[in-house]
Amino acid sequence: MKINSSRKVVEEILSRADVQIDGSRPWDIQVKNYLFYKKILRAGLMGLGESYVDGWWECESIDEMVVKLIRARLLENLKKDLKVIFLALTAKIFNEGRRSKSSEIVKRHYDLGNEFFECMLDKRMTYSCAFWDGARTLDEAQEAKLELVCQKIGLKPGMKVLDIGCGWGSFLQYAAEKYGIEGMGLTISPEQFKYAQKACAGLPVEIRLQDYRDLKGDFDRIVAIEVMEHVGYKNYRQFMKKVSQCLREDGLFFLHTMGFNRSTISGLEQEPWLFRYIAPNCMVPSLKQISDSVEGLFVIEDVHNIGAHYDKTGMAWYENLTRNWSKIKSKYDERFYRMWKYCWLIGAGCCRARHVQAWQIVLTKNGLLGGYNALRDRLQK
Repeated sequence: MKINSSRKVVEEILSRADVQIDGSRPWDIQVKNYLFYKKILRAGLMGLGESYVDGWWECESIDEMVVKLIRARLLENLKKDLKVIFLALTAKIFNEGRRSKSSEIVKRHYDLGNEFFECMLDKRMTYSCAFWDGARTLDEAQEAKLELVCQKIGLKPGMKVLDIGCGWGSFLQYAAEKYGIEGMGLTISPEQFKYAQKACAGLPVEIRLQDYRDLKGDFDRIVAIEVMEHVGYKNYRQFMKKVSQCLREDGLFFLHTMGFNRSTISGLEQEPWLFRYIAPNCMVPSLKQISDSVEGLFVIEDVHNIGAHYDKTGMAWYENLTRNWSKIKSKYDERFYRMWKYCWLIGAGCCRARHVQAWQIVLTKNGLLGGYNALRDRLQK
């Protein structure tokens, strides 16, 4: 197909979402390389991301462009790259969450350098959806989220708390300082492990470089904050069985996860560019997949959707990255910078359009007599 013909087809598709080529509005696309048109027609969403990283197009408000594409239901209609289809089919055959695959996400994401994440995240290095009710800054919003988690699981001094996928240790650090708990955190990232050990130094918190499948113990509370995205749908049941084995009979399990509105078998079906270049071998679970995985193991006490808060969180990470890029750009290249800007802008757009959710789920092994006192939009003072 010739360039002019390709352009007409792409223009017609985008017009359904009120997005124009070389238009003057913030969400319009400014094309810099005419190969962009054939790339989109050949590779769909994957091509959209790849061509942005290559510098083939610009857009003042990519986040708002994504909202318009989603609300017009164009994402489902964009032609898929045959390579994406092949990779999604291999995910059905193979176990993307197996141990041998876990190291790939660590190397390509979490071990990019703590200095890089310090430029993006809050002062506690909390890498999950913040809670913005009443918060003015990212630091305040992340502390509000940590406090919300602590209150939802009723922390008390001396409780033994396990954090599966503890990241840089922010939750356990906060819970130990504010509530006097004894904590254990698991991570498979060497960079996170070193940072979390320092962050929790002097507190009754042990950080382990360990896979959750090797865990043994007995805990009053278990939290898993944005970990299910890395588990893989074939391992959900195994993950829940391990949590059940390690949770006391009267304990609470707190699961905070990004959520997708329908069940899939691969992140490549959800946002192919993101789950190939930013979070390889990852996927976002549906509520059905989660409920199936806990059947017979847990009682679901509460489900709270804070997905709208991820829009503002992603934009805050994007703004931090762009503001602080000059401090670290000597260690990375321009393609890396464009890749991560695109990541947070499309992420914020997906959450703003309600295409992606963030669920906080409280579970018990036997059900709480009298019921669970759910917290919603206001923290208890």
